[in-house]
Amino acid sequence: MKIIKLAIPVFLIAITACSTQNSDTQVNVASPVSVTDIKYGSIEKIISTTGTVSAVKEVSLSTNIEGDYVLKTNSRTGHLFMFGDQVSENQVIIAIEDAAYLNGIGLESKKLNLDISNQEYKQQQSLFEKGGVTQSDLSVAEVSKVNAKNSYELAQINLSNMSVKAPFKGVITNLPYHTQNTRVSSGTSVVTLMDYSKLLLEVSLPEKYINDLKKNMKIRAMNYTMPDDTLSGFVTEISPAVSSSTRTFTVKLKIDNDAMKLRPGMFVRTEIILDHKDSVIVVPKEVITSSQRGKNVFVVVKGTAEDRHVTIGYQNNDEVEITSGLKINDQLIIKGYETLRNRSKVKVIK
Repeated sequence: MKIIKLAIPVFLIAITACSTQNSDTQVNVASPVSVTDIKYGSIEKIISTTGTVSAVKEVSLSTNIEGDYVLKTNSRTGHLFMFGDQVSENQVIIAIEDAAYLNGIGLESKKLNLDISNQEYKQQQSLFEKGGVTQSDLSVAEVSKVNAKNSYELAQINLSNMSVKAPFKGVITNLPYHTQNTRVSSGTSVVTLMDYSKLLLEVSLPEKYINDLKKNMKIRAMNYTMPDDTLSGFVTEISPAVSSSTRTFTVKLKIDNDAMKLRPGMFVRTEIILDHKDSVIVVPKEVITSSQRGKNVFVVVKGTAEDRHVTIGYQNNDEVEITSGLKINDQLIIKGYETLRNRSKVKVIK
């Protein structure tokens, strides 16, 4: 019985000692963390917004006269014009042929009549200077010249009605099918063109930004189909009125799209750059935690994690400016901070 009484306390002491040792080991375990040394950087104050872009120019062209439809050959490709073809300003895309209409224009005779009228006016002007004709004779010659000029210009307009030309450099986006050399009526829609080397975007922004925005502020535009490409642009128009129902105001943006990477109708994300700062402390947005004190980060001080209260300034989607609470060369914990507490032991790893 004495042996049993002595064994029980020894066993309990052994268990207690083991438990205390394990507890101390757990308390002393250092959490692995990754750090970065605080350096000066730069940051922008931006407004992020989204919307659907549209072409800076778009036109649907129709025939001006009745006649035979003739789709022309694209000199760049050697085939008839089709969707996606680029056209130059004043390039003929479609001809409308009608022999009777062409004869009725009489362009050559009107050009000849204009030349004759110009010569007669010059002769009358010369005689008038020498006293050979009266002012009335000179005026009659001038009227004849003006009438001939007007008649010739009208003939040129009528001749231009026999072709459908591109009014600007652009891309064919719609080309309704018509059989070659078949009759089409006046007013028939035959081609749609777009110029999307520049794109327009109209967005609505919260009223709090109305005094921050200025015309010609730079912007960036991104689309999920081109993750590695960012296009530039600028603010073109700012509405001075705020909607009473949505508390927003309208802003128009123009995007440079010379390489035609974006297409009209695409959904884009844009960033309007309000301001830019250099030589400031900037940290990843994700490392900032919130507490009753406000915003906090963890830094390594003598092998422990120190909880620092910080004040933030500019911020964007990924980064935040720190205006107080951190200094240059502080070791900011950027990985492993999620479970840390103030004065937790840490081990810095790569």
